[in-house]
Amino acid sequence: MRASRRISNRRSRLPLQDRTYEVLGSSRTKSVDVRVVCATNKNLTAMANNGTFREDLLYRINLITVTLPALRERPKDIPLLVEFFINNLKQIYNRPGLSVSKSAMKWLQQLPLPGNIRQLKNLVERSILVSNKNVLEIDDFKTQLELSPQKNGNTKWPGVGTVTLEEMEIEMIKRAMAFHKNRVSKAATALGLTRSALYRRLDKFEIPYDEAED
Repeated sequence: MRASRRISNRRSRLPLQDRTYEVLGSSRTKSVDVRVVCATNKNLTAMANNGTFREDLLYRINLITVTLPALRERPKDIPLLVEFFINNLKQIYNRPGLSVSKSAMKWLQQLPLPGNIRQLKNLVERSILVSNKNVLEIDDFKTQLELSPQKNGNTKWPGVGTVTLEEMEIEMIKRAMAFHKNRVSKAATALGLTRSALYRRLDKFEIPYDEAED
């Protein structure tokens, strides 16, 4: 939900609290049985505190909160998603022998994937379309990832309260590992860390790596 204060003013008149409403121009009150599900990538509590989102509306819609971590925080889910996409694409493109190599799967798990599941699905399908191989390797995905649109200009940092320092650290480590093709020593140098310090962080954040690649 990306609601400005003006829009949230309008929505506060919806039947969120007493489940009643009045049709415009009518004085008769009607009842309605609805359940409202809201989704957002913003920190509504912080926005309510700084006055950019109505506090009373937040309390009306925030009955039960379910937090879904970004895909970069769930690397173990990536193989399951890739297999799901592959199985569907086997039928769509009539290529029953499609699969992803183990090394390529580990490489995919290290990507930051700011576009989450949509970006992963797009990357897998595009790689399949341009490759005539049944077993996709790192280079197949890497080529298509490099062709993805990149944002130009200055780096845009996340807003205060939208991401933790630990989450930023995890993303930078994953980016460095992906850029240097899983070579721990080069990734550590790029991050300004010793190899042992990077190994500790890889284990702590459960980021997959292969010592044989170093």
